[in-house]
Amino acid sequence: MKDGFIKTAAATPVIKVADTEYNAEAVCEKLRECYAHGAKVIVFPELCLTGYTCGDLFLQKQLLKKALEALSVVAGATEGTDALVFVGLPVEKKGRLYNVAAVLHDGRVLAMIPKRNIPTYAEFYEGRYFANGNETVEEFVYENTPIPFGTNVLFDCVDLPGLMVGCEICEDLWVAEPPAGRHALMGATLIVNLSASNETIGKDSYRELLVKSASARLLCGYVYASAGEGESTQDVVFGGHNIIAENGTVLSQTRLFENSVCYGDIDIDRMNMERRRMGTFGEMPTASYKLIAVRMNRTVTELERSFESQPFVPSDEGERAKRCEEILSIQSYGLKKRLEHTGAKKVVIGISGGLDSTLALLVSVRTFDILGLDRKGIAAVTMPCFGTTGRTYENACKLAEALDTSLIRVDIREAVSGHFDDIGQDINRHDAVYENGQARERTQVLMDIANKENGLVIGTGDMSELALGWATYNGDHMSMYGVNAGVPKTLVRHLVKYYADICEDTVLGALLYDVLDTPVSPELLPPVDGNIAQRTEELVGPYELHDFFLYYMLRCAFPPEKIYRIAVEAFNGQYDGETLLKWLKTFYKRFFANQFKRSCLPDGPKVGSVAVSPRGDLRMPSDACARIWLEQLEGIRLNNDAGRR
Repeated sequence: MKDGFIKTAAATPVIKVADTEYNAEAVCEKLRECYAHGAKVIVFPELCLTGYTCGDLFLQKQLLKKALEALSVVAGATEGTDALVFVGLPVEKKGRLYNVAAVLHDGRVLAMIPKRNIPTYAEFYEGRYFANGNETVEEFVYENTPIPFGTNVLFDCVDLPGLMVGCEICEDLWVAEPPAGRHALMGATLIVNLSASNETIGKDSYRELLVKSASARLLCGYVYASAGEGESTQDVVFGGHNIIAENGTVLSQTRLFENSVCYGDIDIDRMNMERRRMGTFGEMPTASYKLIAVRMNRTVTELERSFESQPFVPSDEGERAKRCEEILSIQSYGLKKRLEHTGAKKVVIGISGGLDSTLALLVSVRTFDILGLDRKGIAAVTMPCFGTTGRTYENACKLAEALDTSLIRVDIREAVSGHFDDIGQDINRHDAVYENGQARERTQVLMDIANKENGLVIGTGDMSELALGWATYNGDHMSMYGVNAGVPKTLVRHLVKYYADICEDTVLGALLYDVLDTPVSPELLPPVDGNIAQRTEELVGPYELHDFFLYYMLRCAFPPEKIYRIAVEAFNGQYDGETLLKWLKTFYKRFFANQFKRSCLPDGPKVGSVAVSPRGDLRMPSDACARIWLEQLEGIRLNNDAGRR
């Protein structure tokens, strides 16, 4: 439960139809397995203490009596534990029969949640036996103790603030207005569903879609447990399809016909963050609800869920290619609109032979092709200076020629040297003035060529550089439209590779692959033996780490300690804990210190769920203090095994 994680389980026992004693033991066996696994919320299928397929046997008093006795056995099996357990059975109340979820905790039955929507179509005929569940909470006497009975009951975990559990049953998920919607608006961050959904061709995919969309629309975790082996196969077959989802993503699910347990670590803190962020989430319903407090021991959840080390880059190759195509289109059509609005027929790009300027050049080429403009209207300007190497210079020139753009060579060494003389800067002193003077001279050249050609200067800097402030203020920081401003560095690399893979031009492809193999560098310090002397990632840290930190800080609003914890998991075997902590501190220091650069960014398109534009996603004061974030990192104690906790 530390850091907002709660381990959940959806369990399908093998049952026997109408054998309540056998079924109670089968449920208890699965309970013991879930306890051993550390699950805190455990969900069993609909009517699993009797079997969903009892038919007219549901009208037999003996079955109903034995179902309650079975419930008592299962409740006893929860004594001394802190898990919240949901199990299904039929219950008679005031001469009506209800399909309910009994909610168990530490040996007690806390409440009974009736099924609200009773299906009577196709293969379903529950209306023959069961009444629609009541929303308004009533009193039901179970074993001489009054307990709440109704759909409007939520379970509030006082030991994990933000965890509130609501319940619905099977068909409730499939209707136009599921009970879960009201539960979520009342504060439920985790919805459980006890189900008996039979299998037909393609139904498993639709079922998964329903669970995913419910968790996305309601900004919640969703635990779905369905009936499986042991149910009658007289007319239908049940596959035991269990699914655990969080905010539109399936964390885990079982294969059909395995009758197994799936576990999922739901991030409750993230669900609450998403709701804080989305101002249109909705207002609380006017209907009254019964809140039941639940105590759970606050323990460290042993995480089983994985975290992608590159959250901006899809791991699936097909999905990654699709994403790259979408991003290139967003960039290109963003630039297209700007050119149409200004009437400009030319653009000016400073090309270095590096990744960012290469991507900006490719985007410009795409845009000109869309507009039907001559690519010669793209002025690809290479400006060698003190740090330029032969490899990057040659690649820049060859790329401009291979793409049929207009190559302009402007050697700025003399101009920068003259400027240093003017301000009294020692050319042998390789400090910030030495580096930034070159960057600002390049920007001046680009701006003046743009005026001369009546064109627009296209910015090349990416979102990762903007997050770290790795840009010269009023140098490469400035342009007339920044096509890469919404693209993180880890994704820039894949966009260039994608273009190389699909270009069907062996010369261009070879050039792009060589650019991909070139170390990331601003090339502002003199080369050593003809090789790049200044490697960005040695100075500010690996971009794959900073992109990871950026995503989980801005998109998920995770605190530093939590980001560190999941980074240890995501980069296990790549970076030790000390290295991760070092660069995480660097990230926070640079991110807060450089907001002033982001506050005056040129226009540029947002392409993903994270952006740093002051006019879009990031409204942050330039003089905000990083102290409370850094203080939390100072409290982390590294273990001897490279920081794994």
